[in-house]
Amino acid sequence: MTEPTHGIVLGGGWAGMLAAHVLARHLERVTVVERDVLPDGPRHRKGSPQGRHVHVLWSSGARIVDTLLPGMIDQLLDAGARRIGFHQDLVTLTSHGWQHRFPPRQYALMCTRPFLDWKVRDRVLATGRIAVRGRTEILDLVGDAKRVTGVRVRDLDTGAGETLEADLVVDASGRGSRLRHWLSALEVPPLEEDIVDAGIAYATRVYQGPPGAAAGFPAVNVAADHRLREPGRFGVVYPQEDGTWMVTLSCTRGAGLPTHDDEFLPYARTLRHPLVADLIALAKPLTSVAVSRVGANRRLYPERLDIWPEGLLVLGDALAAFNPIYGHGMSSAARAAAALDAELQRSGIAGGTTHRAQQAISATVDDPWIMAASKDVEYVNCRMNTTDPRLTGGAVARQRFSDLIADRSIRSSAVCDVVTDVISLTAPQSELASSGFLSLMQKDRVLPELTEPPLTADELALVDLSPRSTVGAGGS
Repeated sequence: MTEPTHGIVLGGGWAGMLAAHVLARHLERVTVVERDVLPDGPRHRKGSPQGRHVHVLWSSGARIVDTLLPGMIDQLLDAGARRIGFHQDLVTLTSHGWQHRFPPRQYALMCTRPFLDWKVRDRVLATGRIAVRGRTEILDLVGDAKRVTGVRVRDLDTGAGETLEADLVVDASGRGSRLRHWLSALEVPPLEEDIVDAGIAYATRVYQGPPGAAAGFPAVNVAADHRLREPGRFGVVYPQEDGTWMVTLSCTRGAGLPTHDDEFLPYARTLRHPLVADLIALAKPLTSVAVSRVGANRRLYPERLDIWPEGLLVLGDALAAFNPIYGHGMSSAARAAAALDAELQRSGIAGGTTHRAQQAISATVDDPWIMAASKDVEYVNCRMNTTDPRLTGGAVARQRFSDLIADRSIRSSAVCDVVTDVISLTAPQSELASSGFLSLMQKDRVLPELTEPPLTADELALVDLSPRSTVGAGGS
């Protein structure tokens, strides 16, 4: 580099820290601007309200993180994060029945969000090339419709304003991003926006499970059945890094959500199967109920604008936010960081780089967007404001095909492998329309339908539950 270059990242969460790490690989200096004081441990913060609910980092995102931060995944596992092989280590009641526990094709890391953010943040900041401006509010972008040259900020403690100059500004400020307002002030044409809102709400408690269960018992997921044409109710029991269970109950619009401690177990009893309720009835609650009602799918389309300011990028939830129930947010942010890294390796920050980089970043969110949005539109009372033709046309045929895949994948190992690759963002969604997959749907062996959770006798003994059926457990 012939002259110093400076990058600014708006937001110090998961997406912001990965973006800052990427910028630090290519620029002289990087500054992260964050409203909160980032904690020096695994503690919750105001700017991450979803952090109190379950999170998963799919294997696709984990591999990217491990490429950017070598050894990071082993560090997380050594510190207690749980690696869950899909579907060996998971007991799932899908919309179409119980999933057979086939040998793992992909995996997900399960741990608390504050723990994950803290561990990754520590690694990112250890380089010493990234400065964090905490307790700082972003007021405006500086520049014009052709180029952004920095940001105007305000210190939340002193009220003092300041302009920070930058060669590249990355908006990773999350769902609360004011990007559309900032761009309007620069006279950039309005961004197109799609919203698919099933009214998702979440209630979470942390439990101390029976001795040995947190490490030796599978994760549990009881999903709703959209075909019933009634508000959906969901429940999960996921192991965490400290040997506890995190239990999240959720619903779509129209179903009442438990907001008090004494409502939590009764609500779990209303799920399609009593497994979640049976588990938490035997466990000791460690926290009160935490509730969140932010779960709409929302996507912006900066790549569609003919005019886009050089020196500005947007990624993470500020670009596309998904219903958290599908677990794609963190992996999508990792994919965006990888796309940004590849573009900066290819072209640096030369003229025209920003628009190409934004196109590449936006392309990474298309698969998780359409998977989440097309699933949520199937629930009653879903509110939709979108021009995406994949969501506005052919709904009946699309749902029939989706139902066929769902019915087959829970009983066919080979079909399940492909579906898991797609869901984990390891393979493109287009794979589900390939001739090879369609042939597999016809030819692969289909196992009998399971009528009860596929738990082994040893697993049931860990949680002191009586055996019902062990068919399909252990990868049959």
